[in-house]
Amino acid sequence: MVHTVNKGTMTADLRQKKSILAINVGLAVNALLAVLKTSVGILGHSPALLADGINSTSDVAYGIVVNIFMRLSGKPADKEHPYGHDRLESIAAVVVGAFVITTAISIFWASINNIYELLSGASDFTGASQLALWIALFTILMKIWLSFWTDRVGKQTNNNVLMALAADHRNDIFSALAATIGIIFGRVGFLWVDPLAGGVVSIIICYTGVEIIRESAADLMNTQPGKKITEEIRGKLAKLDEVLDVEEIHGHRFGLYMVANITIGVSPDLTVSEGDRIATRVENLLIDEIDFMRRVFVHYHPVKTKPKKA
Repeated sequence: MVHTVNKGTMTADLRQKKSILAINVGLAVNALLAVLKTSVGILGHSPALLADGINSTSDVAYGIVVNIFMRLSGKPADKEHPYGHDRLESIAAVVVGAFVITTAISIFWASINNIYELLSGASDFTGASQLALWIALFTILMKIWLSFWTDRVGKQTNNNVLMALAADHRNDIFSALAATIGIIFGRVGFLWVDPLAGGVVSIIICYTGVEIIRESAADLMNTQPGKKITEEIRGKLAKLDEVLDVEEIHGHRFGLYMVANITIGVSPDLTVSEGDRIATRVENLLIDEIDFMRRVFVHYHPVKTKPKKA
């Protein structure tokens, strides 16, 4: 028994456009910062800024991948994908998380290597240029704006890809801040602060990457819906006197939307036709009153009495 409606088409289109815009803006900013930080990091003799430039270069690489995935996720449902291609959003978020972790490991080992070279006297680093400091400060300002803006669009569209990108932009603030601190202390003679700060930031970045993958994998593995949505579904079904019990609630997220499998208990005295009517009422109620509910599958079992409330 399935009830479906075609709702929110314009909302879905607008959501797709906003998501692509946020990704493209982030991609353009990262490309600009990658060129500036890498070139100035080399010419301005700043290992910290150069490492941050490599971080931005990796941001550009996975930004292109995410852009492709997001455009594919907007394709309509077809024979092979009856629920659409929205789950590509979760796959794209996993890609973001993997790139974040890889970048963190790269920065960490570069920091360890720089510390070793400084302690062993193999490094000829004497401090970065004034231009490197200005570029690092410019990066902080750009990333603060970009993280807040992307986070806001992500919440408006309920898009976990944008939330993952916003988290990565926040990481870039810390990375740029570490580069700034390293450049400042390096210019006054404390050269070891530069790689040490980079190592600390890499650990923070790695943790964020793990969290991004964990949350996205939960969507892909069809974990139980959250407590809030479960309570909302139970509360709405409590309006129907014919529903004596709600035995199971399973949710499958597809991008913005959710498909629910629900098992309810009904009176054993009802006919099959009456049970079908109740199941249809359940489907209509949930789809009409929960904005992101796309489809509802209802199974009903006979139960003798309505369970007592605790």
